Parts: sequence; structure tokens; C-alpha cells
Amino acid sequence: MSCDDDPKPAKEQKNGVIDSQDDVDLDVVDLQGKITGDITLAADQDWILTGALVVADGGKLAIEAGTTIKAEAGGTDVYIAVERNAEIQAVGTAANPIKITSAAAAPESGDWGGLMIMGNATITGGVTAVTEVVDFIYGNNPAVDNDDSGDIAYLILEYTGARINGEKEFNGLTLYGVGSGTTIHDVYINSGDDDAIEFFGGTVSVSNILAVNATDDMFDYTQGWKGTLSNAYGIREAGHSKISADPRGIEGDGNLDGLTPGLTPQSNPTMTNITIVNKSTDANSGNSNIVDVVKVRRNSSGSFTNILFIQGTGVPVPGDLVDCTDGAGDANAAATVNISVSGPDAATIKTDNKAGANAATITVPDVANTGCSTTLFAWTGYTFN
Repeated sequence: MSCDDDPKPAKEQKNGVIDSQDDVDLDVVDLQGKITGDITLAADQDWILTGALVVADGGKLAIEAGTTIKAEAGGTDVYIAVERNAEIQAVGTAANPIKITSAAAAPESGDWGGLMIMGNATITGGVTAVTEVVDFIYGNNPAVDNDDSGDIAYLILEYTGARINGEKEFNGLTLYGVGSGTTIHDVYINSGDDDAIEFFGGTVSVSNILAVNATDDMFDYTQGWKGTLSNAYGIREAGHSKISADPRGIEGDGNLDGLTPGLTPQSNPTMTNITIVNKSTDANSGNSNIVDVVKVRRNSSGSFTNILFIQGTGVPVPGDLVDCTDGAGDANAAATVNISVSGPDAATIKTDNKAGANAATITVPDVANTGCSTTLFAWTGYTFN
């Protein structure tokens, strides 16, 4: 029998599971599936995300510095998720950041879902819950507040926020019950169709966040989050017109949707060195594009210091500078907000505050706060005007 007559080995078929670096499912032009092994995405080629990429319990995803991932415009079917007890190592550098963006020729917000991380840290009620989208489990009983889901640095997320409906949407970066052992810093979230970043409980702390043209809130939290956000800059650019019904700079809830005001813990974060800028002149149904610069509600405590709001010329004034009231419960009396205003209507804006029945403390200094330094974001290439 000649060599040509030897039977050929059967070609390995995809099964939706990525368990090794040479797995056929680890496909550069068709990246999707469940990661159960220790997998690295190399920077020497662009990866095309075509569906859900889920790092399963026990799995690890490493993304090399300088890697670009292009997500097909598949809406809610295209996203990256890191389950509880899984790990992500997406550590770029200032010179070689990691970018996850849309593959569309004319990219738009909402082209793909975004990045979700689920952890074992405390959420309101001290139990587990199901994510707003896709139905992953987060939280734990007993909780692990120092839970470690990995490390993220110098990461760019663009055109995220695909919507299931008006109540369920992906964000740019969503942190569900993520623990304090996780490190996240230097993240640029551009043109997302819901919130730039949202915390659902947990204890994780995040720093150096740039949020540009989020459709809804820039910085959002709920369900007992008690970490920190420091050095965050959010901006709506002139000409940006895609907005939700009630966009805010900061939106904070003590518990999920105000349904469990008697359970512990309620949110008690620390936010410091925050700049919120509105330069968009497109009004939302006759109201301001930013309904509230800072909204703290539903029994949330928290310390909010060195907050600076900058209003552009010709821009409608926000509904409130600080609003600590809500039909599902006002902010906790322990909440303190220190914010200043810059812009043509500063004198009017700075008096528009609602402390709520619990009398949260709102301070508006005459000498402007410094907010967040733009020099932190030189690595993004974004031009601040």
C-alpha cells in the first residue's frame, strides 16, 4: 500500500469549548465559546469576536498588551463574560493598550455587548443573584469580599451597550459582585449605549476611568457596592445626541431598584476626584441632556468628594446638580456630596440641590474643585478641548 493510501486523520470539529491553546475553537476569525483552560490571545493578530466568549469557572483568559479584538455588530449575542471563580488578565500598557471595539465599517454604540465580570463578593442581602443580562450568577453565601477575578489595565472598550429592552442593557464594563482582590485601572470607555461602568454590589475599587459619550449614566452603582472610584472623567461631547430618558453623571442606588431597603449591606462607596462635563446642546424632550449631575438614592450612603461639573456654553442646565430624593427611597443621611460647578450658568446650577427627607449633606464650595486630571489619559489619544 502506498503512502497516499494511508487513511487521513479525522479533522477536529468545533464543540464550543476552548480548553487548550491549540484547540480548534480558539479561532482568530471566529472567536466565541466557553473557555475552560488557560488561554492567551496574542497581540500579533487581530481577533474577531463573533459571539459570546465566556470564561467559565476555573478558566483563565489572558490578553496580551497591544491586542485588538473586533466584535461583530451582533448586539446582545456578542460579549465577553468572566464567571465566578474564573480569571481575566487583560493588562495592557500606556504604549500598548488593549482595544476591544466594533468590527463594523461604520461603528455605533450598541454594536456589541461589552465586558462583564462576576464575583463572589457581598451584594445586598448577602446571597446570590442573577445578572441583568444573559443570566449569570454573582455574589455568594458566604461572601468572599477579597475575591480575585484578575487584573485589567490600559483597556479600551468601544461601541458597547447592546440593549435587550429598555430595562435590560449591557454596559461598557459591568462588575457584578466583584471582590477587592481584583485590580482595575486605566480604562477608556467610548460611545456605549447604556452606562459606561456599573457596579452591582461587591467591594472592587477602580481608578483612572475615562467615559466618553455614554448614552445613559457615566458612573453607576447599586446593590450594596462599597468600593472606591477615583480619578474618573466623564464627558458628553458637543454634537453628541444619543441619550436615554434620564442620563446622569453619577447614579447611585443603595439596593437594587429600591426593593430591599431593610437588607444589608446598602451601598456605601467612596468616590473622589471626579469630573463630569456636558457640552452637548441637544435637549432630551425639552429637558436637559443630564437630568442630574449626581443622583444618590434608595438608602445609599457614600462619600463623594472633589467632584467638578463643567457645563458648556449654550448647553441646557441640568435638572439638578445633586438630587438625593427618589420615589423608592431617598439617600441615607450619612451620604455626603462635595461638588463645584464651572460654566456660564454656574450660579444657577449650584443652587439646584435636593438633600432629601433624610438630609444628606451637600456642599458646593465657591472655590472650584479640581476634579480629575486629564493628564492621566494621555495614553488613550483622546483630545480634551
